Amino acid sequence: MFYVWLILFVLILLGVYHRCTISICQSNKRLDGRTAIVTGGTSGIGFEIATDFAKRGARVIIAGRIEKKGSEVCNHIIKKTANKEVMFKQLDLSSIQSVRKFVEDIIKSKEKLHILVNNAGVCMGEEYITEDGMSFTMQTNYFGHFLLTLLLVPLLKNSGKISEPSRIVNVTSQAHFKGKIYFRKMNDIKYWTSFQNYANSKLCLTLFTRELTKKLKRSNVVVNNADPGYVATYIIKVNNPILKVIQYLLVQVTQVFVLKSARVGAQTAIHVALDDDAGAVSGEMFYNCKLSKAAAMAYDEDLAQKLWEESIKLVKLEREEVIKV
Repeated sequence: MFYVWLILFVLILLGVYHRCTISICQSNKRLDGRTAIVTGGTSGIGFEIATDFAKRGARVIIAGRIEKKGSEVCNHIIKKTANKEVMFKQLDLSSIQSVRKFVEDIIKSKEKLHILVNNAGVCMGEEYITEDGMSFTMQTNYFGHFLLTLLLVPLLKNSGKISEPSRIVNVTSQAHFKGKIYFRKMNDIKYWTSFQNYANSKLCLTLFTRELTKKLKRSNVVVNNADPGYVATYIIKVNNPILKVIQYLLVQVTQVFVLKSARVGAQTAIHVALDDDAGAVSGEMFYNCKLSKAAAMAYDEDLAQKLWEESIKLVKLEREEVIKV
């Protein structure tokens, strides 16, 4: 009985803390004439980000794996915002071929690109080695975004201005504080637990932000991390019908009493994408719509450089493609 009361007490404290630290993006900026890509925009935080951008008049491209769901979400956002410039494009971040096809389609359509939000992620789901030889979690959360971003950098550069740079927002997680980098075991799904794999992927994304900032120095593109905090979403995938019902009830209860809702969790990423002060810095971490500190390991420049080199090899980037960054 003592432990039950202890858990309840901890949950109440956590709930009070989150209620006291909730921050909402205060920017009134319109996005008319601007294009944004949001990965994982069919649910959770990504859906809220895409909806917010659409309300501001942006041309929003929602990237996700399931076309039917993507079309339904786009229709919902169009109806809700009266913005008809919302579309879905298929993207499987766990496939190099899919990422390249997505980018090829974007470039062929002669789109401009002003905002890229790397939000899609999986946590503690089915783990396996992909056709590209990487951990499904690592490739979906990090390597896929690494490749996608570098292939889109030339377009971001061409679309941005010195006075209004294009922005890359990497949605990381509090879990990155628990992340570890062990290059020999990076994609060894038997070595890491499911959660540790997730934490590792988010640390890699944070290190990527720091290294990419160095590569983009004196360009009209900025890149920053957005940590949404503890959010009640459906990022953990379950297939059992009973477990799905339990998960639904837990999400509904926790987002009211303990954790942030997806809408609140999306605010920091929206802030990083829109706020003038956030656009004046690069390589930084934002939490609760404020500048914050990442894990100490995220500032290790040698580690970030080595991760960059290893990532280029794993996603099979050509030398000519890397030079363009």
